[in-house]
Amino acid sequence: MNVKKLPLLIVLALLVSSFFIFDLGQFFSLEYFKTQQVTIAELQRESPLQIAIGFFLLYIMVTALSLPGAAIMTIAAGAIFGLLWGVIIASFASSIGATLAFLTSRFLLRDAVQVRFGSKLKAINEGIEKEGAFYLFTLRLVPLFPFFVINLLMGLTPLRARSFYWVSQLGMLAGTVVYVNAGTQLAQLDSASGILSPTLIGSLLLLGLFPWIAKGLINRVKANRVYAGYNQPKQFDRNLIAIGAGAGGLVSTYIAAATKAKSSLIEKHKMGGDCLNTGCVPSKALIRSAKYVNQISRANEFGIDSASARFDFAQIMERVQQVIKQVEPHDSVERYTGLGVDVIQGEAKITSPWTVEVNGNTLTTRNIVIATGARPFVPELPGMEQIDYLTSDTIWQLRVLPKRLLVMGGGPIGCELAQSFARLGSEVTIVQRGTRLMPREDDDVSTLVAERFIKEGLTVRTAHTAKGFKVEGEHQILICEHEGAEVEIEFDQLLLALGRKANTRGFGLEALGIESRENGTIEVNEYLQTRFPNIYAVGDVTGPFQFTHTAAHQAWYAAVNALFGKFKKFKVDYSVIPWATFTEPEVARVGLNEQEAKAQNIEYERTHFGIDDLDRAIADGEAHGFVKVLTVPGKDKILGVTIVGEHAGDLIAEYVMAMKHGLGLNKILGTIHIYPTLAEANKYAAGEWKRAHAPQGLLRWAARFHDWMRG
Repeated sequence: MNVKKLPLLIVLALLVSSFFIFDLGQFFSLEYFKTQQVTIAELQRESPLQIAIGFFLLYIMVTALSLPGAAIMTIAAGAIFGLLWGVIIASFASSIGATLAFLTSRFLLRDAVQVRFGSKLKAINEGIEKEGAFYLFTLRLVPLFPFFVINLLMGLTPLRARSFYWVSQLGMLAGTVVYVNAGTQLAQLDSASGILSPTLIGSLLLLGLFPWIAKGLINRVKANRVYAGYNQPKQFDRNLIAIGAGAGGLVSTYIAAATKAKSSLIEKHKMGGDCLNTGCVPSKALIRSAKYVNQISRANEFGIDSASARFDFAQIMERVQQVIKQVEPHDSVERYTGLGVDVIQGEAKITSPWTVEVNGNTLTTRNIVIATGARPFVPELPGMEQIDYLTSDTIWQLRVLPKRLLVMGGGPIGCELAQSFARLGSEVTIVQRGTRLMPREDDDVSTLVAERFIKEGLTVRTAHTAKGFKVEGEHQILICEHEGAEVEIEFDQLLLALGRKANTRGFGLEALGIESRENGTIEVNEYLQTRFPNIYAVGDVTGPFQFTHTAAHQAWYAAVNALFGKFKKFKVDYSVIPWATFTEPEVARVGLNEQEAKAQNIEYERTHFGIDDLDRAIADGEAHGFVKVLTVPGKDKILGVTIVGEHAGDLIAEYVMAMKHGLGLNKILGTIHIYPTLAEANKYAAGEWKRAHAPQGLLRWAARFHDWMRG
């Protein structure tokens, strides 16, 4: 710490410690005040100015030092000085004291906090710089958090001290009036029966209802502010309109229909969104065919002398389409119409917070859910216009297997498709800008997947940064930079798998001023609301996870908040979000992995079980991979799990449920798992944790007991 800050820190420490060491808190209680009420009243009559100044300075000191007792002093101000002067004294004293606490926190802590957590606080800092005064006003008006906590935390932000003072003065005024008014009534109590007086009961009731009244007022102020310039319809055609018929839109309208709300689902392309038509379903169908071909090539591992498979790539791709058609009825117009949803095929445009245009008609609605998804990201590289590239959206048009397939991107989509095409006979090169595949996973996971890829004949080029393309005759070439040198990679077909970009343009967001984050996704609050409280966003268009199951998860919150938020709103819960990458070996995860825990400075213990030692995995010829569990040090509470191996995406479900319901490794260890199954890996991982935490002292006593029993 800066030496200049030490004197102030020492003084503060002495003052605060003295408060507790000498039990000064006893003088800031209603009981003490009642016993001294007559004495205080006499002193106030004899020396009103001195008492007022002394009380004012004492109040400032208590607030500046963040000591308990400010609320009691506010009530006491009403009892001693009456409503008018009590409000004046308490209001100015509390604001001055709060500002001193704010400045102290800023002087002592802000620099250190911003240096250490600056990247994590970036969004908060930007929000404070943009609307810090209004945000502080809401915190002051609705006392959900202790005011001393707000004082100290705001000192760590970029909010200007002048703004902090006047917003605090204004924001705390209503609450101060309520507390001082309660104090004026408490001063009139002569006996215990006096507490039943109508005036006092009314004052205390107002004190209890104030947070709710203030919250309603804040919501009204926000609504008036954000909806200014728009005319709300007197009546609405619908309760909810969802734009986009992927998982987010489907689940939103499903919930609306189930709760008897009138809803519309607007889709400009195909029902089911990316997952059904170009994502999860087709990719898993392709992966299954490719896996079958790979298993035949491993025939000798299973005691079979030889086996072969003849296939037509076009037939495999047609099978993919047949799988899509089999799943289609789950997301079809007919199904959702039967459920009571008004399904509209067409392009939607939001024209106001309550109106949506589609096919020349204007629909009015109480709420809107934006579920427009995302599209593959296409980089702007020199020479790209010469290349007939494919993405995860368009690769399903292929009917001829590429001889040399270049896959740009080593994330889940790139890895899944690269391995599948290699197993079907393409010469696959996968290019990744980073130093390893699947960078969101731990090093040991990436290594295992990369080793399997290389064993199966894929060329893995990590730390290769794409610089552009060139075409020489019939030769297509990617130019990369690797370790300072230029590298050329020739290919016949290019697949771009560089992530996905949110679909936020073309349906009215710009005109409404609905903001996007730096990564292009729509900005929403913890209730999934945009700047307009009745417009929500779910799924890939808002993130933070671009998974089908997460979109469905968010859609529940958005629909319930939209339809029933007047009574109860729910903050979206991201605490237990699982996902899987369906390479071989499969990779599944829930919660933290090691690199995230380290980045967030979260202490953990690591438990590892190698699936190569599992009986069923050995029998199946799939003895590879591991279960890795992170737990709170010394406890069985699960922080995160990573599973690499056969059916990892299925095995992770047990840990997902355990984390969701607060079950630890002891509960998993105590659960019977069928033998022989892959699911036993979860139990054995729990057993590894238990072995590492066995009570050694107790076991030594047990050994002595058994020795004694043997004589």
